[in-house]
Amino acid sequence: MKVFTRTRPTTVAVSAIALAAGAPVAAQQAPVPQDSAATATATTAAEKRAEDLARQMTREEQLRYVHGYFPPMSKDKPADMISSAGYVPGIPRLGIPTLRESDASLGVANQIEQRKGDVATALPASLALAASFDPDLAYRGGVMIGGEARAKTFNVLLAGGANLTRDPWGGRTFEYLGEDPLLSGIMAGESIRGVQANHIISTLKHFALNPQETLRTTMDARIDEASLRESDLLAFQIAVERGRPGSAMCAYNKVNTHWACENDWLLNQVLKRDWGYKGWVMSDWGAVHSTVKAANAGLDQQSGRELDKAMYFGKPLADAVANGSVAPERLRDMNRRILWGVTTTGLIDHPVPLTAQPIDYAANARVAQEVAEKGSVLLKNDGNLLPLARTARKIVLIGGHADVGVLSGGGSSQVRSVGGAPVEIPLTEGAAASFARVTWHASSPLAAIRAMAPGAQVTYVDGRDPAAAAAAARGADLAIVFALQWRTEAQDIETLSLPDNQDALIEAVAGANKRTAVVLETGGPVLMPWLSKVPAVLQAWYPGQKGGEAIANILFGVVNPSGKLPMTFVASEDQAPRHPIPGLADMKAADAAKKAGGTYGMVERELAPVVPYAEGAAVGYRSFLRTGQKPLFPFGHGLSYTQFRYGGLRVEGGQAMRVSFDVTNTGRVAGADVPQVYATAGRRDGATVRLVGFERVMLKPGETRRVSVVVDPRLIADYDVAGKRWHVAAGAYPVAVGRYAGDKALSGTATMKDVQVKP
Repeated sequence: MKVFTRTRPTTVAVSAIALAAGAPVAAQQAPVPQDSAATATATTAAEKRAEDLARQMTREEQLRYVHGYFPPMSKDKPADMISSAGYVPGIPRLGIPTLRESDASLGVANQIEQRKGDVATALPASLALAASFDPDLAYRGGVMIGGEARAKTFNVLLAGGANLTRDPWGGRTFEYLGEDPLLSGIMAGESIRGVQANHIISTLKHFALNPQETLRTTMDARIDEASLRESDLLAFQIAVERGRPGSAMCAYNKVNTHWACENDWLLNQVLKRDWGYKGWVMSDWGAVHSTVKAANAGLDQQSGRELDKAMYFGKPLADAVANGSVAPERLRDMNRRILWGVTTTGLIDHPVPLTAQPIDYAANARVAQEVAEKGSVLLKNDGNLLPLARTARKIVLIGGHADVGVLSGGGSSQVRSVGGAPVEIPLTEGAAASFARVTWHASSPLAAIRAMAPGAQVTYVDGRDPAAAAAAARGADLAIVFALQWRTEAQDIETLSLPDNQDALIEAVAGANKRTAVVLETGGPVLMPWLSKVPAVLQAWYPGQKGGEAIANILFGVVNPSGKLPMTFVASEDQAPRHPIPGLADMKAADAAKKAGGTYGMVERELAPVVPYAEGAAVGYRSFLRTGQKPLFPFGHGLSYTQFRYGGLRVEGGQAMRVSFDVTNTGRVAGADVPQVYATAGRRDGATVRLVGFERVMLKPGETRRVSVVVDPRLIADYDVAGKRWHVAAGAYPVAVGRYAGDKALSGTATMKDVQVKP
């Protein structure tokens, strides 16, 4: 079963039979591989080749290829090992390549500097990519980072993050793609497909239900099967279908009492049986807990073995195969799955060069800037304060180190970007202190804005003193406050409030100058107690290495903002489904006791909170619309410098839901809109509003375009656990076309027949 969102509905005819059979349909400009006879033949040949190679490997070789090293901690380093995320030695006699792995989501992350002075192109936060609602851009971003990886001698990228945002304070939220399974699945799948277009492998991660960082290596995520299938797993399933990743990475946490990396239901039954996934499951670094259980439950490769408590897939696995507790056929299957990724991506026939190749960083920077420009979200623009007039004579920028750069998120996705880091602050405490740093990319908003308004007096104030900032803003034609909130892998933020007295800073500046705009560089939602006093707010996320230029282009109208929120922004912390963060208080108490010299510490006492995801499949906006809570900004919200009108709605039902309508640019400037199609569906756990389609449409003033969406049945179905299938119950399904979740610019009803779809 595939996902359908079309810009050119006339190019492919989609029938109810095709839907039921799961025939793929291209999305946007990025070509999705078609199930042609030639493609099927090539795939079958690659699969046979993987099987043949696995059979030709000796037992020793098979054991060697199912575990990888973490090079910075490896004692016996082969000559060709560079200091990176992972290394798996190949089998030269069979032409089986060594696997060289790099962290990847936002670029080729070289946090562990494998070469002195090495840099890479830094994309904006994945939330910015999601906010673009542009699958073609996701594909091209993947092509870009995959190309850089190959040029840097890597052939496996640990990319493809598809975990849904369930809690607004998730530390790793910025690496993922928001709260909706359709949007996350499409964007992750296209990014993976772009990476693998370079004949290298991308992972899909972190499988599954890993939405918090607090105690991520010990927590037990609890949820019922149907809800998980209809939410987080659906995002992964769509990404698997579109991207065909060579590898899937299992998560640190437990899922319903079993570690994700030894979870038979998750790995064997869902991923490999139900979805027919033929690639390999690699562990996250330090996520393995056993040998026999993990191998038999579907883990194919132990990654970064030095970070685990034991070398589980070394001698213990050899012994388990020898005594029959792990079948020899299972060991061969582990290798065959790894080789499936190696052969189907073309890596085996297009080996990565062993010496670094030239990279066109200027061209790649343009991709990064496009993501920042398309993914920035104009949250508020009262009185059309933006775009700024070039005639402004005095502009004051305040805070955020906007004189030198833009903020970046922390953790394994951190990229040492082209241009360097003008500000870098090491962490001294917290779970991420050993490997994360607070870093800015060298893309100065001040310099970019000065270039936009060469005749204006553009100054910068650091914002540490609200009174001084207010004095500087008073009398200016415009004051722009750059507000920051840093997030990182390994720890969640403890509050949604802006840190370091920034709320007071914004209040003071807005009180001194009514023409105040706020630019938010954050990795997720923040509280905005000052919102009513500020006419304009731009959500720039972590905007990447060309973020300063992108922000300036939007502020001055060179680029018309078009981003839409991929997650709900809560109005207060008590709107979050879990508050405070499960396990946080115990963790802090344990760490404090350990620092004080006590025995009550993380080493002596393993904290393992059970985290119930009681909202089930009603993630984010689905829950808000069900309960009637009013968020600060809804999922899908985002303003433009022009206006759009929708009309001509046509809704069809039967075996497949089809929705078509017109979009017209009624304003005076060109712009892109993202009309969103929602359906109210679900009988199992009560009706919920679900995103079932979207389309990014670029229109000139006065231009009209017809948009057509064929809805994937799974998006309006209930998952039937007993029958192991998706079920669309016969009946009426309300449909709305809107600008955000809950908007009903157009409304209609689809009358559906009873439809059942295999998982």
